[in-house]
Amino acid sequence: MTVTYSSYLKLDQLLALQAPRPGELEHDETLFVIIHQVYELWFKEVLHELDYLQKLLRSNDTPLAAATLKRILTILKTLVAQIDVLETITPLNFLAFRDRLESGSGFQSHQFREIEFILGKKALPSGYLSRERVQNRFKQPTVWDAFLHYLAVNEYRVPKTLLQRDYTEVYEPSPEVQRILVEVYKKNPAVAQIAERLVDLDEGFMEWRYRHVKMVQRTIGTKQGTGGSAGAEYLLTTLNQPAFPDLWAIRSEL
Repeated sequence: MTVTYSSYLKLDQLLALQAPRPGELEHDETLFVIIHQVYELWFKEVLHELDYLQKLLRSNDTPLAAATLKRILTILKTLVAQIDVLETITPLNFLAFRDRLESGSGFQSHQFREIEFILGKKALPSGYLSRERVQNRFKQPTVWDAFLHYLAVNEYRVPKTLLQRDYTEVYEPSPEVQRILVEVYKKNPAVAQIAERLVDLDEGFMEWRYRHVKMVQRTIGTKQGTGGSAGAEYLLTTLNQPAFPDLWAIRSEL
């Protein structure tokens, strides 16, 4: 059979996925469903690119690592921009279909949990270890671990204890790594460029988190989130938590 635009993209299946519950959707519910489905597709792509980025850093491919970081950062801008669209749903319009979500919550996004793990946030809520893919990701090295190996390949003396650390533990800021980074910024522009793109990546995710919490606040205020989550109250605790603390700590030393 000849491949067509529709068959290649599986459009018939894709466009039939906007009916999460029996019956006719509320008008704004269609937008709500599509936005979150698109988010999950972008999360899949972000994970794909972050895995590739780690491979490139470990193989010391600076140009392609920089290009991959640029792509991820561009996707992040799209993720933030989607919140503008989501915010066109008013609180009353959201309430018209909120009950249909029942126990469903964005907090249950396994792909976003994987993104958090790959960026170093290794806090695992109960219930997630039951999923093999999430469990495997929890045990894997992070982007920062790949960057430490990248520094080592570039002949910087990264402590072996950090290169061989327990990946299930949250990374603790390292004075030794910070001294290396100061030297990198002052003497190695190519490696410093990768470091700066990681700062952009960190800032981009923090921006997405901020916009997300403000969207939740303007939609449901201080109400409990769907699925029994704490809603905005919980989301506020996730703000201003950098994934790469060493890169922020050295700012005053440059």
